[in-house]
This record gives sequence, C-alpha cells and structure tokens, in this order.
Amino acid sequence: MIIDTKLMVESIPFVLKGLPYTLLISIASFFLGNILASLIYLLRLLNHKIINQFLIIYSSFFRGIPAIVLLFALYFGLPMQLNPIVASILCFGLTSSAFLSEIFRSAMSSVNQGQWEASKALGMSKLLIIREIIMPQAIRIAIGPMSNVAIDLVKGSSLAAMITVSEIFQQAKIIGGREFNFLSMYFLVACIYWGLCIVIEKIQYALEKRFPILS
Repeated sequence: MIIDTKLMVESIPFVLKGLPYTLLISIASFFLGNILASLIYLLRLLNHKIINQFLIIYSSFFRGIPAIVLLFALYFGLPMQLNPIVASILCFGLTSSAFLSEIFRSAMSSVNQGQWEASKALGMSKLLIIREIIMPQAIRIAIGPMSNVAIDLVKGSSLAAMITVSEIFQQAKIIGGREFNFLSMYFLVACIYWGLCIVIEKIQYALEKRFPILS
C-alpha cells in the first residue's frame, strides 16, 4: 500500500511538534510584512521622487525573486549567521511586505476620491483622513487579498525546513526517511497545511461578514 494510513495516524503527534514553529514563522512574518507595507504606503504619500523610485524598485524586487533564494541569502550568504527562525521571518516578512504594500495602495486608491476632498475641506490633516476615513474602508476591501498573503505565508513556511527549522514539513521528512515512506508523510503534512489554510479562510469569511464593504 503506497499510503500507509496507520503510519500517518501514529506520526501525527511527532509531526505536530513542528506546528509552533510553523505558526511562529507565519504569524511573525505576516505582522512584519504589514508593518513594512504600512511604512511603505506612508512614505509614498510624501510624493518624493527618489523615495518613490526606491519603493517601486523594492516592491518589484521582493515580488520578483523566489523566496528560497532570499532565504538562502539571509541564512548562508551573510557574514554573520542568523538564527534560522529569524532568517525565515525576515525572508517571508520582506517578500510579503512587497505584496501587502501593493494591496494597501490598491485598497486605499479604491476609496471614493470625493471622501478625500470632503475631508480636506473640513480641515482634516492627511494622516487623520487616512486613519479615520480612508483606512477603515480600505481594510474592508483588503481583507480578501490579505488573507491570500496569509495563506501563502503558511504554505511558504515549509521552505524553512531547508535551513533546519523543525517545522511540520521538516518533522514529516524525518519520519519519511526513517520509515522509507515519504509519500505517506507528505500526504499527512499536506492535509495539515490544508487544515491551517481552511482556518484562515474561515477567519476571512468571518471578517468579511463582520466588516462588509460599504456601497
């Protein structure tokens, strides 16, 4: 039998020992990506030619390179060796920030321009307009795309196994090598990742229901 269900069931506790690392990398990367993306958006509001050009190159670069290349560069290529978890969080935080910054920009620009003009007419500052008027509406629009980024981070965290992080994929590889049955373990870990992504989807649907897009 190619898929050994007994082995899969018996291996669940061992594989799930890597779940805290998977969640840590995914959640920390998502928060770091959001912080950097917010900073990128705020810097773009300055409308400084050089800064804007740099940010455009930044977004293009980190959206255009494979995550595994950046991960290896951070872990193997620097003069000082980073902790593998730190390297993973930095890698996925940087790549996600490039995608999230474009999501923020698109969501912000999709808010009716008249609301900007009306708010300015009331004497509100640009930052106050963003915080009180534009941001609450833009977040509603961005929930779906941001959830896609979160799902990609959960799946992408499996790359951390390449630099010895004992997350769920690495744990599955250990058992697969010991039992000479990688297919069963890969199927098990695929189901676990699928379950994590379903949880994110449920959170997305709940948030979309709680904060519907205003017409």
